[in-house]
Amino acid sequence: MSEDRHKSPNSLSFGEHLEELRKMLFRILAVVMVFAIAIFCFKDKTFEFLMAPSQWDFITYRYIEKFLHWLGSSFTFNEYHINLIATELSSQFMTHVTTALYLGLLVASPYVLVELFRFITPALYENEKKYSVRIAIAMYLLFVVGVLMSYFILFPISFRFLGTYSVSDIVESNITLRSYISTFTTLTLVMGLVFQLPVIAFFLGKIGAVKSDFLKRYRRHALVVIMVTAAVITPPDLMTLVLVTIPLYLLYEVSILILKRMEKTTESSS
Repeated sequence: MSEDRHKSPNSLSFGEHLEELRKMLFRILAVVMVFAIAIFCFKDKTFEFLMAPSQWDFITYRYIEKFLHWLGSSFTFNEYHINLIATELSSQFMTHVTTALYLGLLVASPYVLVELFRFITPALYENEKKYSVRIAIAMYLLFVVGVLMSYFILFPISFRFLGTYSVSDIVESNITLRSYISTFTTLTLVMGLVFQLPVIAFFLGKIGAVKSDFLKRYRRHALVVIMVTAAVITPPDLMTLVLVTIPLYLLYEVSILILKRMEKTTESSS
């Protein structure tokens, strides 16, 4: 650890702040690259994991069938097969590289969060440090929940519906590998980000920009906005729209509870 780390944040010059930022970004890049290279080397396992949601017997479907059988239903999902193709000479290799980088960043995200926290911590007061740790943990956990929801629920159901949808028996669906990976990564990242809604509400409440009563008053308007947002960020099918809208609206209600608790704490301390 350099001597600069022991200095007060106020004693660092603008150039020293930039140097600390440069070192932090270099460490983050190095860790991400190490994970990306490791993931790149395990190609078979990586793409077995990524392609699993495209299979007709994916774990989500098996558990749904078990649950319905437990309820007394004999429902089973129909078997389907969708071809994934590569239409360009370099598309498979480039997809492999970009996927390794994306997963490397995803796996390294806890370390990235720690580095960012270490960078901003010296400028915080003690009470702010306490809140920042909790916020950082909440942000990461919400991001993970969003990613898991995308992988196990949203993407497989969207892929099954859109991949098997046909306007005519003479039309065969052949989906490109690039389209598959692009949709997968985009939906996963977006779900991780939109699950940050309670954290955003917390920050807005802290600066007095929004109150719990305001969110309560505009519940119906919020539901419309959430549905429109879900329609924009998800593939164009009704099932996925509903599956995204429900958790996002629940997060909206959680945000109301968080703001209400903050307001009670503020009132009791004043």
